[in-house]
Amino acid sequence: VRAFVAAHKPAFKLAQELALIFIVYTVFCRTFEAGTEAPAQDIVIMVALQGVLLVAFKAVVWVLLGLLFPGEPRLRVTGFFGGVHKTVAMGVPLLHAVYEGNPLLGMYAVPLLVWHPMQLLLGSAAAPALRR
Repeated sequence: VRAFVAAHKPAFKLAQELALIFIVYTVFCRTFEAGTEAPAQDIVIMVALQGVLLVAFKAVVWVLLGLLFPGEPRLRVTGFFGGVHKTVAMGVPLLHAVYEGNPLLGMYAVPLLVWHPMQLLLGSAAAPALRR
């Protein structure tokens, strides 16, 4: 079994990504089919607030890990990336299971779907400085 999985790892990875895209797509389709009561300005405020929270949480993690592991820069960088990490792959199916049938399910998923790309952007921007 291990040899089969190792030989077909790219196919499994692609299947996982396609399944996640399908789940996200269906959640949003249901939301827009049912309609939403959130005005665009509320969504913009939510995105801005999440950006501020992400930067603040990463700063807190960075400072705390500096205090807890003063001579371990690799642990500090690992904590910076993993300390506030949330994945769409885990969150969307969980939201779907908890709020199944709720017409606002897509709106509940928006913060997670915004948080994940923000993590990637912030991590990509910080990576060159953290490499040192």
